Amino acid sequence: MAGNTFGTVFKLTTFGESHGPAIGGIIDGCPAGLQLDLEAVQQEMQRRKPGQSAIVTQRKEADTVNFLSGIFEGVTTGTPIGFTIANSDQKSKDYSHLKEAYRPSHADFSYDKKYGLRDYRGGGRSSARETACRVVAGAIAKQLLKDITITAYVSSVGEINLDKAYSDLDFSQIEQNPVRTADAEMAKTMEAYIREVRKEGDTVGGCISCVVQNVPAGWGEPVFDKLHAQLGKAMLSINAVKGFEYGSGFLSTTMKGSKHNDSFVADGSTKTNYSGGIQGGISNGADIYFKVAFKPVATLMQKQQTINTKGEEVELEGKGRHDPCVVPRAVPIVEAMTAMVLTDFWLLNKLSKI
Repeated sequence: MAGNTFGTVFKLTTFGESHGPAIGGIIDGCPAGLQLDLEAVQQEMQRRKPGQSAIVTQRKEADTVNFLSGIFEGVTTGTPIGFTIANSDQKSKDYSHLKEAYRPSHADFSYDKKYGLRDYRGGGRSSARETACRVVAGAIAKQLLKDITITAYVSSVGEINLDKAYSDLDFSQIEQNPVRTADAEMAKTMEAYIREVRKEGDTVGGCISCVVQNVPAGWGEPVFDKLHAQLGKAMLSINAVKGFEYGSGFLSTTMKGSKHNDSFVADGSTKTNYSGGIQGGISNGADIYFKVAFKPVATLMQKQQTINTKGEEVELEGKGRHDPCVVPRAVPIVEAMTAMVLTDFWLLNKLSKI
């Protein structure tokens, strides 16, 4: 199965299924000599893992990372870093009713058409469980980036929007509430709404915003591998993502050029930052900011009409443990994918000039 590797120089290849014995990955291209903070890697895993609050899936996984290679006495050796993450709380019987049925808006039907078979237990390879591997690679990438700060937070849940500029938010609040938003009062409103939706047996989507600070000017490649294009690809590869915009995004279509242009000042900075820190596909030194849209989780605890493998219309109701809203747990995934993209461009930038 192709499409399991991400990156050009700093590469991650992942493997495993939701209900298999383990998931894991191989990180290639990580420079030698990085003193790894393994506790920091595990802390990133704690942010993504299931069962961490009452508003996410109650599947219980320790998500402890077992490193197999590429690290000696806590330091990267420059060789491939192999790792596994055990699956210990699978309840495959919760999915037995899906053996012959396709869940609406899941990958069941499309996987079957592509491969002629599928692992129906939790979606197999299409499960968001795979993203735990990305968090491992992203945690290592963050340590390579050193002075660069990557901050993601939930900016909307359903129609509840955090209508503030990121400069007016309190990022210290993000890890202080289960929704992972940057406003204490809005967190209560969002959490209450997610709980309400869960009681209805339904799900809801939302948006995650991300701000990247201290990226030097000059990172990015021309034409096809623009910085924003690679960030977009990274975000759209995350399960349930339906949209990506950076800088002024779709709002720019309503503006005149005289308003939208970012005028330069003597030190090379700009008076405004509608460009989102990226011009011509290359970083300009300003803050990079973007937004990622997530759809509602497709598994509902309600009856839905669908078809089975014979093409017959059947009724299906979700079982098992599922997130009523994916965005709180997706925050560290967005940060991880951002870190991998930036690490790749940092390494590529070293090759661009003498």
